[in-house]
Parts: sequence; C-alpha cells; structure tokens
Amino acid sequence: MIDPRILVLIPARMAATRLPGKPLADIAGLPMIVHVLRRAEAAAIGRVAVATDTPEIASVVTAHGGEAVMTRSDHPSGSDRIHEAMQKLDPEGKAEIVINLQGDFPTITPATIREVLPPFDDPAVDIVTLASQIHTKEEDLAPSVVKAIGSPIGPRRLRALYFTRATAPYGDGPRYHHIGLYAYRRAALERFVSLPPSPLERQESLEQLRAVEAGMRIDIMIVDSVPRGVDTPPDLETARSILSKS
Repeated sequence: MIDPRILVLIPARMAATRLPGKPLADIAGLPMIVHVLRRAEAAAIGRVAVATDTPEIASVVTAHGGEAVMTRSDHPSGSDRIHEAMQKLDPEGKAEIVINLQGDFPTITPATIREVLPPFDDPAVDIVTLASQIHTKEEDLAPSVVKAIGSPIGPRRLRALYFTRATAPYGDGPRYHHIGLYAYRRAALERFVSLPPSPLERQESLEQLRAVEAGMRIDIMIVDSVPRGVDTPPDLETARSILSKS
C-alpha cells in the first residue's frame, strides 16, 4: 500500500555542470535515474515520482514503469523543483512528508531512505537529513565533503546546529559526512522555498543553512555509510563497478 501521507520525489535534470546528461547514463544496463527510482520504490514508504524538466528523462522513467512529473526549467534548486512537483501531484494536500531524494544516488539502499522517517514522531521536527561518521583524513579535510554538526539527542540522532565545508568541529571526537537527502514536513518545505537565500548559505554554498538561519529544526539520523553520489566521470565508473556486482 502506498502511504498517501508520504511523497518521495527525485529531482533530475540533464544540465549537470560536471557530467551533463548523467540521469540517463547507463549503469549495469539501466539509466542511473531508474536505479534511484527502483531504490525509492523498494523503500516502500510512499508514492514515488521523478520531477524533471526534460521530456527524455520523463519518457525513460515512464517506460520503466515509474511516475514522472514535468516541472519548470528555471528552478534554482532541487528543493524548488520538488515543491512544484508536490503542488502538481498532490494539490489536495494529502502528503504530510515530502522526501527529496537526489537523482544521482544510484547505490543508496532502501533502508537508508527509510531512516529519515522516525524523527517525525516529534512534532517539533521540521526537516530530517542523514549523515555518516567520517573515518579518513581525506574525507575530513575535503571541502567537497560537507560536515554535519549537531548535538546528540538520542541513539544515532543529532539535532543540527550547523553544516560546513570546513573540518569541524575542532578537537577530538566524531565528525560526520552529511548526506544530501532531505525529508520535509509539507509546511516546512513551503516555508523554506519562500525564504530568500541566507548569508551563510551564500558563503558556504549550502542550501540547508537557509533553514538553520531561519530557526527551523533539522534532525540528523546517523547511518552506516555514505551512498556514492555521481558527479564526475570517475564517480560514474565507480557506480558501474559497484552495481555490476550486485
């Protein structure tokens, strides 16, 4: 049964700077976007759809039995794209939780996707995201690895205080690699996209800081591993290697 209270949306566009056309890149015989779609469907938590501005992506998704919704091409972010998709797919407002699942996470597991739901048992939570503990110096130092900083509030759960590309927090103790999967309460998503970009968001180039600066509560669930995102040709080859063995 599809839970009408949960909507899983996968934004996808062809105009990626470092790897144009990546949603349709072949990985083990299937386009990348179809791998992500299959993982979301296997999570079995709600209605799943791909939000895109590209008819070719929509055609591929529907040809593989998925649902696609066409959105405008001028959205500044995936959050804006899923907001439009939510309005189109659920004009009656039945969806209470909207999940933004990146279309370049072909190796994400269904169990990892499901991890974003438990914190919503607390009505004070606006947004939920994921992170995994950093274990290498390379990850620790890389600006491309966003660090999630939070205060522990339960087993494998933090209340977010900040996100940064710097190595933080200082000193001994765990540091966490942020995973760009977000789940929003409907009202939180509507508020988020209505806000202008914030000063720290602009400085760090991290969209989630807009919510932090606006006083929205973000909880972070700690998962065992970081799904391999596909941003560059080497990333694509890595994903092909992983999925060709599965």
